[in-house]
Amino acid sequence: MIGSARIKLRPWQQAAVAVGSAVGALLDPRRADLIAALGETTGKPAFERVLERMKRNPEGRAVLLERPRVISANVGHAWDLPENTFGAAYARFMGSRNFSPDDRPPVRFMDTDELAYVAMRAREVHDFWHTLFGLPTNLIGESALKVIEFEQMHLPMCLLSVVGGTSRFSQKQRTLFFQHYFPWAVKAGFQCTDLMCVYYEQHFHEDLEDVRRKWGIIPAPTAPK
Repeated sequence: MIGSARIKLRPWQQAAVAVGSAVGALLDPRRADLIAALGETTGKPAFERVLERMKRNPEGRAVLLERPRVISANVGHAWDLPENTFGAAYARFMGSRNFSPDDRPPVRFMDTDELAYVAMRAREVHDFWHTLFGLPTNLIGESALKVIEFEQMHLPMCLLSVVGGTSRFSQKQRTLFFQHYFPWAVKAGFQCTDLMCVYYEQHFHEDLEDVRRKWGIIPAPTAPK
């Protein structure tokens, strides 16, 4: 459940969790729970703005009303769709990496059910965005997607993740990222539609390239050799 583990924090507790999560995530970027906590404790104003945008958008309102969850029970049919579809591309992305949509940590630090759902939705559509933009899950790919997420949601956590991720790059990776991926990600995140207002599950059966065009998605460029 989205809200079953929610914890009400006082301001000083929220600040302590934010600082501790930030330090822990920098030391070990694989700690999804710490990254999630950082996003929640620093991102309330951003999630409130996303919520208001969703309420003003017809498809966003449908998402808020029905509150779909990206879990195996709801998206498992994507594995049976024709290979040209968005759903099948998502299934290939998940299957090739042995990922499960059920592995996302719960939301713990949002004040209301609506904000908790928006935070959970942002977390759960992450792999849809990987699929649409054609980004790998290595450090460069995740950092590039965080740039797009910042453009879309203005979450401080996304900016902090980019700083933390790029600090771990080798010189070659840093040059590749800032000369090749970073400019593309800024443009891609700015040009595409409001991705938090998309009811992705209703578009699984559509052709991948068609939905990319419809939503203004610029796929990631091929890295130079």
